[in-house]
Amino acid sequence: MPVNLPDMITYTEDASETDLAKHDEDDYVEIKEQMYQDKLASLKRQLQQLQEGTLQEYQKRMKKLDQQYKERLRNADLFLQLETEQVERNYIKEKKAAVKEFDDKKVELKENLIAELEEKKKMIENEKLTMELTGDSMEVKPIMTRKLRRRPNDPVPIPDKRRKPLNYLLTDEQIMEDLRTLNKLKSPKRPVSPSSPEHVPSAPMESPTQRYEARIEDGKLYYDKRWYHKSQAIYLESKDNTKISCVISTVGTNEIWVRKTSDSTKMRIYLGQLQRGAFVIRRRSAA
Repeated sequence: MPVNLPDMITYTEDASETDLAKHDEDDYVEIKEQMYQDKLASLKRQLQQLQEGTLQEYQKRMKKLDQQYKERLRNADLFLQLETEQVERNYIKEKKAAVKEFDDKKVELKENLIAELEEKKKMIENEKLTMELTGDSMEVKPIMTRKLRRRPNDPVPIPDKRRKPLNYLLTDEQIMEDLRTLNKLKSPKRPVSPSSPEHVPSAPMESPTQRYEARIEDGKLYYDKRWYHKSQAIYLESKDNTKISCVISTVGTNEIWVRKTSDSTKMRIYLGQLQRGAFVIRRRSAA
């Protein structure tokens, strides 16, 4: 059968195009497989370097973490140093305050005890003086004993010189006032006739020394039917009509301390002085 030449040429061209397409597809698959193998090999190599610690990215990040770690340690050391210095300063400050408070309390306790003992001593001496002036002796009478004759070789008895004169704390003016009061009390009353001028009623004579009620309870002063406490503003009047503006600074056991508002100096006033009227307390406004 005769073959047509144009048909033969067309068939040959179609066969060539099919082979070329198949060849290109095989090359693409081969290239893709090669890329996969290269990438897999690269990942395996990076994993091996990571396990060995030689991977560049790993080393870079480790260096950054190490810097952050050192920075945090340095900040922590600085914070610890600052906190330690602050605690030491507070400790020294509190220690000084405790020592100062202890010293102040010790001085205050000593002064209060001294004042209490002085007040008791003054009260005992005043009682003794009053009993001696009224004729009631506080001295114990000696027991009568039988005296034996002194033998020729016995030494001469030495008189007892241990007794010393009492040192009275009252002033001469106070002693004279007490004597005048006792003499008036001990003088006998004479009958007075109605016609005599002494029968005329007169105003009651004031006592030369006025007595006030004064005591200390629960850290407060009770004086002349009023209560006074620490930091209260008062007027302090003395016998010479001197009027001082002051503030009660301390209330002890048998005395009070007042602070003058003019020069901030302190004075100690005993209960006995308030009871005898040596000092008189009046209230005033704190303004």
